[in-house]
Amino acid sequence: MTDPAALTATLIRCPSVTPEEGGALTHLASVLEAAGFACTRVDRNGVSNLFARWGDKGHARSFGFNGHTDVVPVGDEAAWTVPPFAAEERDGWLYGRGATDMKSGVATFVAAAVDFVTETPPDGAVILTITGDEEGDAVDGTAALLDHMEAEGERMSVCLVGEPTCPERMGEMMKIGRRGSMSAWFTVTGVQGHSAYPHRAKNPLPAMARLMDRLASHELDRGTDHFDPSTLAVVTIDTGNPATNVIPAQCRGTVNIRFNDTHSGDTLSDWLRSEAASVAEAFGVKIDVKIKVSGEAFLTPPGPLSDLIGAAVQAETGVTPELSTTGGTSDARFIKDHCPVVEFGLVGQTMHQVDERVELEQIHQLKAIYARILTDYFA
Repeated sequence: MTDPAALTATLIRCPSVTPEEGGALTHLASVLEAAGFACTRVDRNGVSNLFARWGDKGHARSFGFNGHTDVVPVGDEAAWTVPPFAAEERDGWLYGRGATDMKSGVATFVAAAVDFVTETPPDGAVILTITGDEEGDAVDGTAALLDHMEAEGERMSVCLVGEPTCPERMGEMMKIGRRGSMSAWFTVTGVQGHSAYPHRAKNPLPAMARLMDRLASHELDRGTDHFDPSTLAVVTIDTGNPATNVIPAQCRGTVNIRFNDTHSGDTLSDWLRSEAASVAEAFGVKIDVKIKVSGEAFLTPPGPLSDLIGAAVQAETGVTPELSTTGGTSDARFIKDHCPVVEFGLVGQTMHQVDERVELEQIHQLKAIYARILTDYFA
């Protein structure tokens, strides 16, 4: 039997801060190849990724797992009570950067998949896509793996992303969708001048204040059957002007939007540009707009995949998971264009924190859940 806790500890000891591979994918490839998986490194633009398949290529039925081995920086290392890459155990917990997000998730689905194909070879394929670029821009991570699969004629029938999904208790939540995410940067340009002679200047600040108020006060929607209302947050307004007697020439502001399936990145971009143009005309200033859509909202409707996962979670934990779309973005936003995708994983309370840690019992629980999912899927 493959020990998922020992595998998690080995991965934690690999210092794989995005975009460094740190030896994590190399080790996983050796574990998987020993179990008969065909492994391919899919590296792109300095980012390392791993594609692994057990079973025939192009099989009509294949179950996929997705996860990442890259981690965020440790921050102030002096604030840690344990070395962040030592994988120390204390009182039933395993400490280290990536312990929760998400080396434990990767270790558990790798361990479950290895034991499953070894002990009960299925009539089908098991596919693992593991990236080193989830915590970064994600341009060359899961997206590169999916591009590789398309080029090679590889396909997952369904996919489970092993991100932490449970807020406080193991088994309480799975993610059947995610809100979209986008940011917009506004630069308002006027005419610099002396604050005692405002009629000789064109102050960009009132225009920015009006624009930010209009955006923040607007009700985007009231939510949908599976999503909370969309939100817009003003995250910065800045002039870089230390003087009290100078009207600045420019002001910059940024907003972040988390949106549900009522909207798309394109419709919201059109609205933002329209609001900016209206304010620019009213105040006689110029407003430049830059927009980045990190991911579109998506939903995998409740059905066979969520039922499969929910039944396995309930059987192993006694808890029926809530179907949720809360939280930020994940690589499921790329996979949703390839096949039905659902996320389920550990309790994520300590991810990205100092002294990030995972309960050892939960690691073994998660392996049991993933193993049951594989067994039931191929039954």
